[in-house]
Amino acid sequence: MKKSTISIALASALLTVAVAQASEFDGGYVGVQAGSNKSSANNAAFMFPSASASAYGVSAGYNWDLQSVVLGVDGFYDVDASTAHTLTSSNFGSKVYGLDAKLGLAYGDWLPFVKLGYGHTAASNDLSAASGNGLHTGLGVEYKFAPQWSAQVEYLLAKGSIDSGKIANKTTSIGINYYFDTPAAAPVAAAVVAPVVVKAPEPVVAPAPVVVAPVVVAPAPVVAPAPAPKTIFTDKPMTIEGASFDTNSAKLKPTAHKQLDEVVVFAAKYPEANLSVDGYTDSRGKEKANLILSTRRAESVKAYLVKKGVDSKRIVTAGHGSAKTVADNTTDAGRAKNRRVEINSVIRVAQ
Repeated sequence: MKKSTISIALASALLTVAVAQASEFDGGYVGVQAGSNKSSANNAAFMFPSASASAYGVSAGYNWDLQSVVLGVDGFYDVDASTAHTLTSSNFGSKVYGLDAKLGLAYGDWLPFVKLGYGHTAASNDLSAASGNGLHTGLGVEYKFAPQWSAQVEYLLAKGSIDSGKIANKTTSIGINYYFDTPAAAPVAAAVVAPVVVKAPEPVVAPAPVVVAPVVVAPAPVVAPAPAPKTIFTDKPMTIEGASFDTNSAKLKPTAHKQLDEVVVFAAKYPEANLSVDGYTDSRGKEKANLILSTRRAESVKAYLVKKGVDSKRIVTAGHGSAKTVADNTTDAGRAKNRRVEINSVIRVAQ
């Protein structure tokens, strides 16, 4: 039986991808900190033993996430409040600013890190002041509680050299960081695939019979009607479970490859089928960041399929953020189901 019409519509193989929902540590950020400081100064003309005071600070930096290893730079400015010391009634305070290199190792939403860099420490009392340059070190841990927000606890040590002595600051603080939006992947317009229609061949009519005297008109041949079109749908979607991304990333884990290869086999078996790749998140975080993350993950799935030989023109991607939920976003189990990537395709063949 000849195929008379081939039209292609999106919907069939279903890919559900369970992924963690949070922003990445990669990118630029700004932060504020508050805590407690112990500072001291010791040289011939400027001597104060260690004393505690409140401390405040601001910072800004940029991180590069290299597959869980995070490298960054961090600029800071810390102010330690003036306080009286035991050996004098004079108030003593300090300020520290500088630049650190940052090294961390991401574990899901957690980032333990160390810092090493340069600090300039300036100390003063009611009558005089002193300042010096030196090593600035620190260690801490950061926790991402929303796509663009994190909390952190850290311990910092700054030592500056002054004439025949040292200035030292030891600060313990908690802080809040705001991460700027991760640049979105190039937008891919959701295309409506126009059906490809192949016209049925014109019916072949038998030639008119030869007229022989006496003239007898032969009855016209009966042309069998073309079979009525019948649409066949691939109405049994293929479900692939367990494909996933690195935490907070659009990079596919190797464990997803075997399952995505099944989609590649499906696409090769049905070359007339197009694929629609749609990314979703749960409802946590800002919707703008969710849309960006879901789009980038859909693009990663497309990139893998294209690498495996599927024509990119057959694949349409889109990110929908937290839209089209399939479960309750107020529970962990429900949110896990809503974090997904779906691949859909349907073949409709009239014959």
